Amino acid sequence: MTEADLPVVMAIERSMFPLDAWSEGMMRGELAEQPRTRHYVVAILGGVVVGYAGLAAAADQADVQTIAVLEAHQGTGIGGALLSELLREARSRGAREVFLEVRSDNPQARAVYEHFGFEEIGIRRRYYDDGTDAIMMRKKLDG
Repeated sequence: MTEADLPVVMAIERSMFPLDAWSEGMMRGELAEQPRTRHYVVAILGGVVVGYAGLAAAADQADVQTIAVLEAHQGTGIGGALLSELLREARSRGAREVFLEVRSDNPQARAVYEHFGFEEIGIRRRYYDDGTDAIMMRKKLDG
């Protein structure tokens, strides 16, 4: 992902996360840390960005910062492909574990993460702006 992708990425961000969307400034801050501690990618179909994902990595830990796929393209494998890329990057940076938070009211996303070997490790009560809990998950990576 580059700054040139931001107009489309921010439109997706606002449509997918209307109650707790990141600001453009937050996203620019994330991109400014590439490649030092961040890795952001976009999914493009027919020349159009339809999803994006980001990873933060430091030492032997990494965190999935965000994954979003336009609703019309959900269930097509794009989210899994984005997550696979983040896991590949985490391994290449020497991470031994990858963490994430997912909304407790998003069973579809939770199922994808579980399919990729993430396990629930806790709950952050009222984590999201609308008061929804976050399910904390972790995946241990092979050495």
